[in-house]
Amino acid sequence: MKALLYLLLPLSALAADSFPDPAEVTAAMKKATAFYMEKLAVHGGYASSWTKDLSMAFVEGKKGKEMISIQPPGTTTVGMAMLKGYQATGDVQFLEAARGAAKALIECQLASGGWLAEFDFSGAYEKKHHLRKHVLAGDTEPGKRDYRSTLDDNKTQSALLFLLELSVLPESKEDKALHECLKFGMDSLLGAQYPNGAWPQQFEKPADPAIPVMKAKYPADWPRTFPKENYVGFYTLNDSNMQKIVQLMLRAYDLTKDEKYLNSAKKAGDFFILAQMPEPQPGWAQQYNHQMEPVWARKFEPPCVTGGESLSTMETLHELYVVTGDEKYLKPLPAAFAWYERSALPDGQYARFYELKTNKPLYFVKDTYELVYTDDNLPTHYGFKLETVKRDLDRLKERMNKPREELLAKRAGPDNEKSWTSLAKGAADKTAQALKLQQPEGYWLKDDEIDAGEFVRHFNALSTYVEGANKGGEVFAKLIGK
Repeated sequence: MKALLYLLLPLSALAADSFPDPAEVTAAMKKATAFYMEKLAVHGGYASSWTKDLSMAFVEGKKGKEMISIQPPGTTTVGMAMLKGYQATGDVQFLEAARGAAKALIECQLASGGWLAEFDFSGAYEKKHHLRKHVLAGDTEPGKRDYRSTLDDNKTQSALLFLLELSVLPESKEDKALHECLKFGMDSLLGAQYPNGAWPQQFEKPADPAIPVMKAKYPADWPRTFPKENYVGFYTLNDSNMQKIVQLMLRAYDLTKDEKYLNSAKKAGDFFILAQMPEPQPGWAQQYNHQMEPVWARKFEPPCVTGGESLSTMETLHELYVVTGDEKYLKPLPAAFAWYERSALPDGQYARFYELKTNKPLYFVKDTYELVYTDDNLPTHYGFKLETVKRDLDRLKERMNKPREELLAKRAGPDNEKSWTSLAKGAADKTAQALKLQQPEGYWLKDDEIDAGEFVRHFNALSTYVEGANKGGEVFAKLIGK
C-alpha cells in the first residue's frame, strides 16, 4: 500500500524521505526480466521493439519473427542492463538472462571478430554470412559470404563491452565459450586499428601496416555531388564510433590491467591530434581518406568539419587526459572551443556540416539531396542541425575545470555508504517514473510498441536505485527512516 501511495504522488512532490521499497523495486525488475526471457528472447537475444501481440519483432529498418538487434537498443544493451541487475541484487535470474544474451552474440559472431547490425536466426543470415562458428567447425573459406564487422552506431563496441563486463565476474571464470569469443573479438578489433590509431567504419581483416601516418589537411578540391565511393574503410568518427572504441579499450584496461588496451586508446588519442583540421577550422571531420582529407560517406554526409563529432572527439581527448595525465591530449581543445564559439548559428544551434575553409553551414534538399547553403527544405531522417551542442560544450568546460583527482575518483565509482546513498537518492525520481510506467506484464512501451530502449532506460534506473540502497547500508536506512 505504501508503494502504491508513493506512485500516485507527482514526481515533483517527492519528499527527501520518500523512497520506493528496494524489495518492491527488485520485484519489478524480476517481472520485467521474466517477460523478456520468456516472451521476447530469440536464442537469448533481443530485437529493438515488438508489437504488443508479439507477432512481429523490429530492428532498425527490418522486421522478422526471429530477428535480434546487435545495434543498441537490443541484445547488447538489454544484456548489459540485466548484468547490472545481477550486480545490484545478486539475484541469479538476472545473471541467467545476461548469459542468454551473451550466448546469442557468441552464436552470431562473424569470422572477422565483430558483428552485424542485426541477425536473423530463421536461417537466411547463416547462409549469407561467414561466422566464427563456421570457422571453428572447419569451414574456413568465406566464398561469397559476407563477414565484415561493423563499428557503426556502437554495434561491435557494445557487444564487446557487454561480453567484457560479463567475463570478469567470478561466476564466468569457467565459461570457455564466452572468454574465447571475447578474446577473438578484442584481438580482431586491435588488429583493425590503423597505423595512425584510427579505425574504419567496417573491417574484415587486420589493417594494412604500410598506410602512412600524416596530419589532416584540406583537399585541393572536392566534388559537390555524391561520388558513390566505398567509404567503409575510411577513418571514421561518425556517430562517435571511435569514442565508443576508446571507452571500450579504457574499460578493458580498468578490468584486466592489460597494457595493450591502454596503448590502443592512447594511440587513438594520437590520431585525434593528427586529425584536427588546420585553421581556420580546427575541428574534426566525420570521415577521412587515407591521405587524411575529409571525404564523402553517404549521400547526405559531405566532406566537412562537423559540429557533432568534433565535440565527441574533444570529450574523448579530455577523458584520455584524465586517465593518463598526459597534457598533450588537452592541447587541441582551446582552438576547437574557439572554432565552436565562432560557428554557432543565429538561433544558438550548430550545423552538423560546415563547408571546408569557408565554414558556411551545409544542408541538403529533401528528396533530391542537392547540397545547398539553405535550410528551408531538409530531409527529416537525419539531424542537420544540432540542439544540444551548446549544453554539451558547457558540460565539457565544467569537467575541465575540475581537478583531475576528482574526475578519477568519479570514474572509480562510489566507495562508501554515503556515496552509494547519494547514488540511490539521485535515481529515486527515475525509479518512481519507471515503476509508474511499467505495464502489468512487466514491459515498457514506446509509441504503443514494446520497446527495448525503454526497457534499458528504466531497468538501469531501477538497478542503480537498488544497488545504491543495498550498498548505502545504515546511511540509506537512516535516510528512509528505518
